[in-house]
Amino acid sequence: MRWGDMRESQNVEDRTGARPAGGGFPLGGGFKLGGGALILIVLASFIFGINPLELLGLLGGGAPPTQQTAPPPGYGPQKTSPPTTEKTFSAKVLGDTEDVWDAVFKAMGSRYEPPKLVLYDRAVRSACGVTPSAAGPFYCPADRTLNLDTSFFDELHRKFGAPGDFAQAYVIAHEVGHHVQNQFGTMRQFEAQSQRVDDRTRNVLSIRLELQADCYAGVWGFFAQKRGLLEPGDLESGLRAAAAVGDDQIQKRSQGYVVQESFTHGSSQQRMYWFKKGFDSGDPRTCNTFEQRTP
Repeated sequence: MRWGDMRESQNVEDRTGARPAGGGFPLGGGFKLGGGALILIVLASFIFGINPLELLGLLGGGAPPTQQTAPPPGYGPQKTSPPTTEKTFSAKVLGDTEDVWDAVFKAMGSRYEPPKLVLYDRAVRSACGVTPSAAGPFYCPADRTLNLDTSFFDELHRKFGAPGDFAQAYVIAHEVGHHVQNQFGTMRQFEAQSQRVDDRTRNVLSIRLELQADCYAGVWGFFAQKRGLLEPGDLESGLRAAAAVGDDQIQKRSQGYVVQESFTHGSSQQRMYWFKKGFDSGDPRTCNTFEQRTP
């Protein structure tokens, strides 16, 4: 991917090395934990090497973390900042998503308000609370921030088997997709509806929300390709990344079997399908996963 030719966003804040103040640990986006989300947190704990009992203890309402002179146990060594290339790469991909969605919103007679990208390590505090890096990249709708520990890029390569810069760009574009949902009002509708249903139905709604964000990521990819920013193999790299973070693949790696009822993000096949759908169409109107009987 020719990411060096992309415009670098100024909406990036580097908080690496900072220690967040106390608070609870929500699951990405600030939503309340349901049964399936709780399972996902436990799986994330195994995948990223954090003791699940320790993480669940924090989720269960333990005392807020206090100011410390050393990094909290399990978060790994403190680093001063991510490598310059990772910071620049993230800022340029974000800048390109800004350009794409600004044009798309203008064509729809609306205005795109770009999110802020927060780079961090170990844990980050947002309007959604304090979240450990083990939860992975996430979007907080309350303060319209994308939160990314760039060490996830290495995890994507080594543990998820999805190398390549376009695979990394897919991660950012997916979280930007959640911001697009926030501007469209989809997240408010999701939250209102999910509060009226049981955990299993909420998981189904969560899958549709995540798959739509995948489709929006594909929309960005369509325009990146149209402007000659993609190279041979980039689409395949993005599809591998979408497949690698499917609930079924995560569960197979972490526990050796699949519990479909606990899915919250969609299967590998679903995630690839919706990313490709957006990539082929370049039209966000094709991304209405909530209207499909089976997304």
